[in-house]
Amino acid sequence: MNLRRVLKIAPIALALLACSQEDTVESAQVDSQPGTLVITANGEDFVRQGFVSKDGWQVDFDSVYVTLADLKAYQTDPPFEPEKQAQPTAKQTVEASSPITVDLAAGDEEAEPIVVTEIDDAPGGRYNALSWTMVPPADGPAAGYPLMLVGTAMKDGESVDFQLQMDENLGFVCGDFIGDTRKGVLDGGQTADVEATFHFDHLFGDGDAPVDDEINTGALGFDPIAALAENGEAFLTSDDLEQNLNKEDYETLQTLLPSLGHVGEGHCEETLLS
Repeated sequence: MNLRRVLKIAPIALALLACSQEDTVESAQVDSQPGTLVITANGEDFVRQGFVSKDGWQVDFDSVYVTLADLKAYQTDPPFEPEKQAQPTAKQTVEASSPITVDLAAGDEEAEPIVVTEIDDAPGGRYNALSWTMVPPADGPAAGYPLMLVGTAMKDGESVDFQLQMDENLGFVCGDFIGDTRKGVLDGGQTADVEATFHFDHLFGDGDAPVDDEINTGALGFDPIAALAENGEAFLTSDDLEQNLNKEDYETLQTLLPSLGHVGEGHCEETLLS
């Protein structure tokens, strides 16, 4: 595990030691009257600030479009564990079914996660599971593609403008958010948020981590994308990548795409819908 994630997870692990007792207290204290539940999407610093890939490319994003549908937040008791259960068994469920496209790279380097939707009159309680699908939008800049990455990568004086249009439809079902703040606890008449998180370092690796770190040994990197560039441009669809990447790199990409979805550092189970 790379240093950046170790530093993030260490205080989280300590906090989780007391979670069971805290959860019991929270459940007893939360007002069950309706409030507003905000669902956000977060591409993390890798998207907002740029990063160095495992193979030395400085990658900066202009836009990262994701289109989310079938958003559902659940109150489950006992807590949902995606590694062990197929679907949450919920006491309460709220949802927003219509597709919504957001740009995870919008705003400056310190921007907050992007608001996807706000659900008014959500029953109070603790929302400790989340699911969504990624679908192709009918219109807009990413029309036809559930995920589109747009930006520039530079290495050793070479610059590549890239636009990766991914048409894989993915579904994610996730447990509780894991992070340095508690999310999803909605008191009656108040506002709370839950977060769909995307880990794009899984695709490109992290140049700040050791070469033999798991985040790098399993990543595609940017070299295979740069190798497909023509005249400094790599404007590629999923079909282009399937036809032009070597077999090993394409299989790596297909393995990595379903690992993008998280809830903070919490894991999700993913389903390749088509």
